[in-house]
Amino acid sequence: MTDVAEHSSIGKDSNPLAIKRVSNAEILDLMRNSSLRELGVRASEIKSILHPNKTTTFVVDRNINYTNICWVDCKFCAFKRKLGEEGVYILSFEEIDKKIDELLAIGGTQILFQGGVHPKLKIEWYEELVSHIAQKYPMITIHGFSAIEINYIAKVSKISIPEVLLRLQKAGLSSIPGAGAEILSDRVRDKIAPKKLDTKEWLEVHREAHRIGMKTTATMMFGSVENDEDIIAHWDCLRQLQDEFGGFRAFIMWSFQPDNTPLQKEFPHIHKASSNRYLRLLACSRIYLDNFVNIQSSWVTQGSYIGQLALLFGANDLGSTMMEENVVSSAGVCNSMNAQEMIELIKDIGESPAKRNTAYEILERF
Repeated sequence: MTDVAEHSSIGKDSNPLAIKRVSNAEILDLMRNSSLRELGVRASEIKSILHPNKTTTFVVDRNINYTNICWVDCKFCAFKRKLGEEGVYILSFEEIDKKIDELLAIGGTQILFQGGVHPKLKIEWYEELVSHIAQKYPMITIHGFSAIEINYIAKVSKISIPEVLLRLQKAGLSSIPGAGAEILSDRVRDKIAPKKLDTKEWLEVHREAHRIGMKTTATMMFGSVENDEDIIAHWDCLRQLQDEFGGFRAFIMWSFQPDNTPLQKEFPHIHKASSNRYLRLLACSRIYLDNFVNIQSSWVTQGSYIGQLALLFGANDLGSTMMEENVVSSAGVCNSMNAQEMIELIKDIGESPAKRNTAYEILERF
């Protein structure tokens, strides 16, 4: 039995809560001139409107990277391997099944399923994989394949993006994650991931998903070579698309982890963003993204205590217990947290913890 704490997404025109919309100029002024405390208070006020019962959610899931083979060469990634390099892999169905069995043993409900963008795998391989998981594990929600994976599957299979989405949806894909957004500014994207989708292409994959009723999430990676205006341009793109369909379930923001990455070698002045910067931007995202109900805390990159503090700066969701994580850990960041630790952190700040599913339906309250 599930209950829904709040709607997972709202569009501007259908938003009965009438949260005041701030302009790009207003949010830039707040970013640069407001104190951290002022931003936290304002973000918390908006959070209390959207989540008046003080429920903070989390999901028990597992990241499964079905391959580490990737041709995209993002400069901020320490996980990828090129075809033919030592250490490359594609998980077998049996290996994936074992990972899902382990997830079910701890009460998991979702897999976050992503590559690597493999240069040779076509739609039929993905259909067979998704169908296999959906049929063998109908209790598991498949939240998988980033925009560039969808885009490349279409290209290598010589079919359209809508056809890829429809075929994977029919096979059992529930929703797609927001990975690959980084910063939706082509000036930035050309520097950190020149082979990746441009801003328009990333948005188009999510637009097409929303058009067929498939929900997605939106993300942002800050702390590389972007400026404040680039960040606001990113939020503006997301807010505009959310106005169209209300198809984003949540916004998730994290900081660039530079260790072991080509980008750090190219720009040695780049250092990890401070906790202050993270909390400032998190609060500003809550203020600006008025048509997003859910904002997720990024404890995976920030650590559990800053992750907890994020709940006082607009976040209402602690995200995943993340039974397995490979990409961020490849950059030398290894934070971990189980469900009980999440429950205790949430209670510690006077909020009510709840286990949710992918659709933000409440499965269990604590």
